[in-house]
Order: sequence, then C-alpha cells, then structure tokens
Amino acid sequence: MKINSIFLNNKDNVITTLKEMEKDSEVIYQCENELLKLIVQEDVPEYHKVAIVDIRCGEYVYKYGEIIGVAQKNIMKGQFVSHLNINSVPRDYSKENYEMTGA
Repeated sequence: MKINSIFLNNKDNVITTLKEMEKDSEVIYQCENELLKLIVQEDVPEYHKVAIVDIRCGEYVYKYGEIIGVAQKNIMKGQFVSHLNINSVPRDYSKENYEMTGA
C-alpha cells in the first residue's frame, strides 16, 4: 500500500489527498504507525479534503488539529469536503495567545 493522502493530527476528521481521486478509489493515509484506508464516495481533486469519519450537520471540521469550518449538512465518511458542504468559522485572534514580534 502506498500513502496517497495526509493525516496530520489525531483531532482531524479529514485527510488531504496528494493526487486526484476518482469515485470508488482507495485513499491510504498513516495514523501514528498504522496505514489506514477508505473508499472515496465521489471524485476528489488533488490536494483536497476527504472525511475520514461521518461528520454531522453543525459539527466542526478539523484539519491540522484546528477547526477549519462547520458542516452545513451531513458529510459521510469518504465524501469530498469543500466550501459546498462546510462554512468557515470566524476566529477571534485577539483572544488567542500569540507572542508578537516585530521590527
């Protein structure tokens, strides 16, 4: 099995494809020391997201261990995740703990 997608954080409920995936093709990704696979339910463009678990309408979508959006409808495992089924969630950066450096 050859890895063709990226999984970065145990909080993530999506992976990112490294190539275009056709419907019914196998997505392979590494989680810790284990290779996992699933079948994509629809065509997915290169470098786009696929749900690795069912995500219910209203639930957060996680990538890189961060919330990248909220599901606008139920997204099933193996489905393409995009602006068509999630909305961005605004962040209040002023409440986040960042050390500012500047010139």
